[in-house]
Amino acid sequence: MKIAFNQATTMKNSTLQIDLEYCEKYGYDLIEIRLDKLKDYLKENTVEDLKKFFESSRMKPFAFNALEFISFRDEAGYQQIVEDLQFLCDVGSVINCKKIIVVPTFDIGDYTRQQIQEETVRVLHDLANRAQPYGVSLAFEFVGYPNCSVNTFGQAYEIVQAANRDNVGVVLDCFHFHAMNSRLEDLRQADPAKIFVFHIDDCEDLPVGALRDQHRVWPGQGCVDLDAILRTLREIGYSDMVSVELFRPEYWDWDIERTIRTGKETTEQAIRKYFS
Repeated sequence: MKIAFNQATTMKNSTLQIDLEYCEKYGYDLIEIRLDKLKDYLKENTVEDLKKFFESSRMKPFAFNALEFISFRDEAGYQQIVEDLQFLCDVGSVINCKKIIVVPTFDIGDYTRQQIQEETVRVLHDLANRAQPYGVSLAFEFVGYPNCSVNTFGQAYEIVQAANRDNVGVVLDCFHFHAMNSRLEDLRQADPAKIFVFHIDDCEDLPVGALRDQHRVWPGQGCVDLDAILRTLREIGYSDMVSVELFRPEYWDWDIERTIRTGKETTEQAIRKYFS
């Protein structure tokens, strides 16, 4: 299983250039590039510079993170999603990064689960159609907050199945899986080929519905049953990649090298019982 770094883990004080250098130093296989960090990088560098880095590095780009709040948007809001998608497809074509994470919308009002599914599937079809000519896939990420329109693995997987597109899959994030009591039974029934991205993290022991990103902690240092998730992934035949992703402000204030080193060490320790 390849190990990736998600730039949210150093979001406050780092840059894409710094993350690349330290991730290379500590032996990460892959990196998930944040959209905002990419745009900042390109203010002083070119896409060709980024391409040259990956050509000379053992580490490769895996996914862009993320197009947020893709459903239930007004015309202007959706147009921005489309423009960002085009931008990422163009950059991805140069650096060979062929996955984009997409996130559902929060606080949408009183829509039924069926209406949420229909709207989300509609949007996924449109974005997938736009991405397909570039060979780009969309990884749909549920968020384990009560006010997110899609907040469990089972609900997200149903939407991906309903979309029924080769270039649409799901993101499995351990924090979000735990936060709203997603079911291991749903994960056991999933096609591993439809799990496009796997995020590993842990969290403090708060009640269902109370957890937020700032409660994340390093893998193995919280209450998430990582063993059960990892064991289930091995049972269904998933062994592609794992990406450490935390949004904890405390870690953002750490020395960047320490954060990236700790992410690698804790991720390796968490997965080694189940994956080489």
